[in-house]
Amino acid sequence: MKKSLWQIYSQKQLDELSHLTENYKAFLDAGKTERECVTEIIRQAELAGYKNINNVTQVKAGDKLYQDWMGKSIVLFHIGEEEIEKGMNILGAHIDSPRLDLKQNPLYEESGFAYLDTHYYGGIKKYQWVTIPLAIHGVVVRKDGSKVQISIGENEGDPVFVITDLLVHLSSKQMEKKASTVIEGESLDILVGSRPLVGEEKDAVAENIMNLLAYTYQIEKDDFMSAELEVVPSGRARDCGFDRSMIMAYGQDDRVCAYTSLAAMFDAENIKRTSCCILVDKEEIGSVGATGMNSRFFENAVAEMLEKMGNFTEMKLRRVLANSKMISSDVGAAYDPMYSDVYDKKSNPFFGYGMVLNKHTGARGKSGSNDANAEYIAQLRRVFDENEVKFQLTEMGKIDIGGGGTIAYILAQYGMEVIDGGVAVLCMHAPWEVTSKADVYEAYRGYKAFLEQMSEK
Repeated sequence: MKKSLWQIYSQKQLDELSHLTENYKAFLDAGKTERECVTEIIRQAELAGYKNINNVTQVKAGDKLYQDWMGKSIVLFHIGEEEIEKGMNILGAHIDSPRLDLKQNPLYEESGFAYLDTHYYGGIKKYQWVTIPLAIHGVVVRKDGSKVQISIGENEGDPVFVITDLLVHLSSKQMEKKASTVIEGESLDILVGSRPLVGEEKDAVAENIMNLLAYTYQIEKDDFMSAELEVVPSGRARDCGFDRSMIMAYGQDDRVCAYTSLAAMFDAENIKRTSCCILVDKEEIGSVGATGMNSRFFENAVAEMLEKMGNFTEMKLRRVLANSKMISSDVGAAYDPMYSDVYDKKSNPFFGYGMVLNKHTGARGKSGSNDANAEYIAQLRRVFDENEVKFQLTEMGKIDIGGGGTIAYILAQYGMEVIDGGVAVLCMHAPWEVTSKADVYEAYRGYKAFLEQMSEK
């Protein structure tokens, strides 16, 4: 086996790695939802000189622009020297992660306990979400259009919430169930209170909770109907391992690739081809909806940019997209020796050996995948080798075991060259996921080299 990155890094690289990963952990803490991520991305982008494309009248080489969509997705552009019809170099990641969402009429009381009813979002193992501290993040929109930002369970003095589980002394029947049904979806309701309101008889605990919410946030029970409240693990991103070589945090699929893509956009120099970074919502449920990659918000943003360059035509828009090249920045499944029977060691990524490239994703017979062209992979190999970027060409587990997908196939519909490339993750889709700091750093280096040096041919 090749040497681990930890064995070949210089002290300068180790210092850069430490700086990058500390900033990455801060990004994870600031953005536990797609809305929070977009807010933090805009803050950082504006500090880096990016302007809202809606606030400019003319676009020229060297300009740095962004456009957010409904506060949940965002695209950034760094305009290059070359004619944009020759295409862009695009990085695309998603900023949504598996979680629990509150239903629109969530608050109820049962046997002296107040609960919030939930609906899980994305692919989760439901049993992993019980008996861990949970936080509530999101937004409540009142009828008058005013918004209340919610974040409860992250600060030291905040309360946390929990989904209860059956005690082992009474769980003989429960333990006989399959893992998929040990905890049912309708049982993923979070416990939020047990203290009744003085002087009330019916639903006194739920009424007390509602009074607290009204006092603290000035929201009424009906305001839940126009709220987007997400339940996520409570706690900050942490170093993992005695050697601090790893990061353990919620939402690393796919915010690890979102952050490294963003950092590469900010740091890339001498841009010839226009650089683009797309950070989108809804990937975990099929990239649907107005803020998912299947919507036309990205295409519309490119059209807006061309219009402000003074040369928009439908044909030019098509050429820009068709001539572009993209790394669909998404995670891979790291080899886990504790579950070796589902992996193909010859084709799976390992921790500490560089960024992950997936020629195809999909399932079994490559169903639902984008299958990258050999010519494009050869170009990437050249760019990475010239910049000493370490990478692994991989697949996701054994062929007939399962599979997964990203946004790659959606962008490929424009005719552009696309490949999946990102960071290997342990415990993917669990409340807490684990990455290698070395792989995070190498993904950043790979994305930066791609933006700076990927050419038309």
